[in-house]
Amino acid sequence: MTTSLMSRVSPTITNMIRMDHTHVVAAFHQYQVDTPPRVKKGLADNICLALEVHAQLEEEIFYPALRELAPDETLDKAKPEHNEMRTLIARLRALQPQDPGFDQTVFDLMRVVLHHVADEETQLLPKAERLLGDQLSEMGARMTRRRLQLVGPRSGEIAGSMARSMSSGTLLAAAGALAAAGGLLLARKTQNPATRGQWFNPKRWGH
Repeated sequence: MTTSLMSRVSPTITNMIRMDHTHVVAAFHQYQVDTPPRVKKGLADNICLALEVHAQLEEEIFYPALRELAPDETLDKAKPEHNEMRTLIARLRALQPQDPGFDQTVFDLMRVVLHHVADEETQLLPKAERLLGDQLSEMGARMTRRRLQLVGPRSGEIAGSMARSMSSGTLLAAAGALAAAGGLLLARKTQNPATRGQWFNPKRWGH
């Protein structure tokens, strides 16, 4: 009964993935070279944690289901792109905001994420919605349950990074990154197909 109810109220897995993308990109938008070091560190930590959780969820739940029905080149590239993100995340975690390579590593991570998101938004998510239609809500509920399992042990880390990122203009980004890490059970909305994918245009970044 509980599982059935969660399947009805949870966003579909594809919309959960889109929300994750939106929240991480919102945090990236708040990151600037002249941002105070404490805030930079908080934003970077939020971004890294959200991406780590997001990648694990996709690899455990989303990719296997889609690969079983329709393996393709874009799907084959997804895991290596996640590994590239993990390499950059590890490098970023070893740096401090005052270090010369910190900003560049954030921007390198941003470029990899934008490329990855573009592939998913334009190819994998629409394909999943065509092929997995009636399974999408149940998969969204599975992703919600697993997300909570992954995030629970890291609640202290999340709280600390949010506290560091709190500054004028960064509250929304911090909350968005937390939502990406912790998941949302509400706001089951369908995006307008005409606007889907426009926000991740790399030309907006200028780095």
